[in-house]
Amino acid sequence: MTIYILGGGCFWCLDAVYRRIKGVSSVESGYSGGNTPSPTYEEVSSGTTGHTEVVKVSFDETIIPAETVLDIFFLIHDPTTPNRQGNDIGTQYRSALFYADDTQKDAFHAAIDRAQPNWKDTIVTEVSKLDTFYTAEEYHQDYFNRNPGNGYCSVVITPKIIKARAAYLDWFMH
Repeated sequence: MTIYILGGGCFWCLDAVYRRIKGVSSVESGYSGGNTPSPTYEEVSSGTTGHTEVVKVSFDETIIPAETVLDIFFLIHDPTTPNRQGNDIGTQYRSALFYADDTQKDAFHAAIDRAQPNWKDTIVTEVSKLDTFYTAEEYHQDYFNRNPGNGYCSVVITPKIIKARAAYLDWFMH
């Protein structure tokens, strides 16, 4: 099992897409990259902890290639906007990849190189050594599926799922 820690804006968006991908065994929303131990959502939302909203994606590379997991990441968020995804503004929404070892670091840089031609502006995704992953509060886990009537889910998350499904249909669970 391979585990990636990915930050691409609001963790609810990444969580919703990756839960629908074949070979992904689990997705956990959380926080990484900051200096506050065991932060709460309110603390991270303040923008003062240095943490970004991330997902921990566990997947089986015998089912889905690691490259595909990363290519989906670069499709479903804008990696060219520093500290922002749409109306979500602040360092907690930055595009970030947190690597566990040099192999992951190299894979992350290769994914940026593959993705860059798809973007007019320069990709600003942070690639950093993983220090600690903190699990987000329970109500953030599987948020999209548990809150189907939420306006944010309809307006922001659903289009990302549709976009990813259109581009990676073979990898979506039907």
